[in-house]
Amino acid sequence: MDCKQLSMAALILGWATFVAGGDASSTHDTPVRQAPQALNGKDRQIGRYIADLEFQDVAGESHRLSDWADRKGVVIAVTSTSCPLSKKYLPTLVRLAQKYSKEGLAFILLNPTETDKADAIQAAARELGDAGVYVHDQQGTLSSAFSLTSTTDALLLDSSRTVRYQGAVDDQYGFGYSLEAPRKNYLISALEEYLHGHPVVITATEAPGCQLAPETPAIPQADVTYHNRISRIVQSNCIECHRDGGVAPFSLATPADLAAHAKMIETVVTQGTMPPWFAVPVEGEKSSPWINDCSLNELDKNHLLGWLKSDRPIGDPKDAPLETQFPSGWTIGNPDLVVKFPEPVPIQATGVMRYKNVVVETGLDEDKWVQAIEVRPGAPDVVHHILVFARGPVSKSGNRKNSPNDEINYWGIYVPGNSKQVYPQGFARKLPKGSQIRMQIHYTPNGKATEDLTQVGFVFASAAPDNEVKTASLVNAWFEIPPGATNHQDSAKIKLPSDVTVLGFLPHMHLRGKACRYEAITPDGKRETLLDVPRYDFNWQLLYRYTEPRTFAKGTTLKFNAAFDNSDKNPANPNPKATVHWGDQTYDEMIVGYIEYYIPAGTNKDQLSEIELRQPGLGAGDEEMLFTSLDANDDGKLSLEEVKKLTDNPRLKQVNPLTIGVFFTTIDKDKDGFLSLEEFKKIREVFRKKN
Repeated sequence: MDCKQLSMAALILGWATFVAGGDASSTHDTPVRQAPQALNGKDRQIGRYIADLEFQDVAGESHRLSDWADRKGVVIAVTSTSCPLSKKYLPTLVRLAQKYSKEGLAFILLNPTETDKADAIQAAARELGDAGVYVHDQQGTLSSAFSLTSTTDALLLDSSRTVRYQGAVDDQYGFGYSLEAPRKNYLISALEEYLHGHPVVITATEAPGCQLAPETPAIPQADVTYHNRISRIVQSNCIECHRDGGVAPFSLATPADLAAHAKMIETVVTQGTMPPWFAVPVEGEKSSPWINDCSLNELDKNHLLGWLKSDRPIGDPKDAPLETQFPSGWTIGNPDLVVKFPEPVPIQATGVMRYKNVVVETGLDEDKWVQAIEVRPGAPDVVHHILVFARGPVSKSGNRKNSPNDEINYWGIYVPGNSKQVYPQGFARKLPKGSQIRMQIHYTPNGKATEDLTQVGFVFASAAPDNEVKTASLVNAWFEIPPGATNHQDSAKIKLPSDVTVLGFLPHMHLRGKACRYEAITPDGKRETLLDVPRYDFNWQLLYRYTEPRTFAKGTTLKFNAAFDNSDKNPANPNPKATVHWGDQTYDEMIVGYIEYYIPAGTNKDQLSEIELRQPGLGAGDEEMLFTSLDANDDGKLSLEEVKKLTDNPRLKQVNPLTIGVFFTTIDKDKDGFLSLEEFKKIREVFRKKN
């Protein structure tokens, strides 16, 4: 490379840094190489309405967006004949237009650069041909109305002109790099998911390119109507639960429904308890890192509350969004495997029911990779939540091939509004042949006796994945919460033996759970809050899933901090005078910080699970789970030989087998030579220790 080429490269790199938002003061903070990053949809106002704009293409023909109302949707892709990154993407956009225009989508290539030359624009339009229309937005009117951010941005509108996706085409080109082929096809994935009637998983990304100056057109409150704005807010944030056949107690599908519940909506939205999202932004976060963050942004909140307090104008029905279609059966598609209770579970009319544990054989004669899982309670009106666990197959010796943690780590979960887990292409969980599925159900009687017949559906991947999804647990089973304590705090932690890539977190406590926080502590002592939940609510067992998975380096400590209110000021507290320990039931407590992570498929060592097993107390907290894992022959009682396996737990390795024998004899109250579950629970009084 000669000096002239080097100078040109430096100029382009400097321009890339400038359009990325860099300046002299931030030169060393802004990465030279930048690829698109996935965003939470609310950062790009996914679901917003686009007005029926009029414009001309470069051939002088006039158009309105409504001209394509008979198509399945419209793709608006930004282009430029002068921006280096945008020029690279023109062939890709032409190919996409040629392919998807035949599948019912209209394509508009929008050039917002006023100074681009007419001959270059005409050449680009000829390359596009009849696959779409090419528009030169010289005044920036359209790019502003569409809230476009850069010369590589793209929009997908459905036929009601509702934004379904906004962001990068793919990650083949970015600041400071080019790839032979894209690794992530963001726009294609969105188009395929939309055309096949599936929810778009990644709804928004950054779009590295020559930056524009977008200003999302704010609809004045006076112009907000039900059809052009409020219906979309409800559709995006409420309707999945609040509809006929949904799990919520009433529907919000019509303007009359909203009016009938206006005061209640105002209360829960103002308090921040609806939509149910309890994480708060942490220091340094510019936007939510969680792809499933369902909290209302300020604009949506203001428009919704303002409309409810006004005369609630309905507006033009032509502005209404497409009606959301909800499948009547399995939402993950037809499962390849369904496991269900062998017989219905009777639910009492009143009072409190202990957790019910049901074990079901899968009958699998070979290992399977699970792409999706869905939990369907038979009586959702009395099911508070369901945790699903997988137990390993039986070995030749008659023992199950699972560590104590296999009985703690969840596979799936059901809470109202959250009943399924679908993994993206290349990711799956391994369900070994001969596995059992154990379901732990929390029932809440509602005044009428009934029965429940819960089912769990599994969809198998068509091929072995690149990455295996797993779940680990940060567990402290040896805590003690004093009577009347208003803010008792304890924690669980692990030190990573290798790099670990985390997909998300699921905190779990019971009725005294008050607040929780995940944090990372680097080997040099630097602390970072990863997830902060200052108002924990047992009624919502939420999985907080990263938009972009986070990799934590070897030697980093991941810590789960939990706070409890055991006072009479906690109205959910079963007994403020009780000293509280670990236990299955809601009147007991738990400190469990689930971590969903992945490792390359075929990796011989699951190092995170290995380090888990070296953590004090892990696998020994939930006596019923431990009892089940020790019960090798599944006869519902423990022999002395089975109990001796307690010494396999690293927490108890210092215990002499003779001590185990004394312990066994001491708590075998009926002297039948076996321990029942109730007898075994006396382990707490003998072995409890503080972490």
